[in-house]
Amino acid sequence: MDVDTLATARALLHDVFEGDLSEQDWEHSLGGVNAMVWDGAELIGYGSVVQRRIMHGGRALRTGYVEAVGVRADRRGQGHGAAVMNALERVVHGAYELGALCAADEAGEFYAARGWQLWRGPSSALTPTGVVRTEEEDGALYVLPVTRTVPLDLDGELTCDWREGDVW
Repeated sequence: MDVDTLATARALLHDVFEGDLSEQDWEHSLGGVNAMVWDGAELIGYGSVVQRRIMHGGRALRTGYVEAVGVRADRRGQGHGAAVMNALERVVHGAYELGALCAADEAGEFYAARGWQLWRGPSSALTPTGVVRTEEEDGALYVLPVTRTVPLDLDGELTCDWREGDVW
């Protein structure tokens, strides 16, 4: 993305998340594949998928991790979020063993209706000091199985790779 588009996307997400978008949250959404919905010159929807490693069942899975999905408040309920997710899910299905995301409370039903499965087991992060539980994220993590060759136990442990800020 060029500098102007980056600034426009960041401003949109700042509004969508009502100012609760840290510098680290923004950076987490960069470096992958972006999906944007434009109405003329106005950006009304954004999301991204970045590569991460998620550990489960003794395997490190190449995971398409969905970040920063948001639609301008006055344009919600018109299919723009679904359009963003359609594009991101195509990337996940085409390049990864698993899709994963951490949903805001109000977004869980949206993802579940799209086939994302709520992770019921405990969550953790592989930090520089070892594996640390992330109880605060339990009940907010969703996965999208991509291949049948990766068995998932939705009640098992799910551990994400380390990153600064919110690890999930």
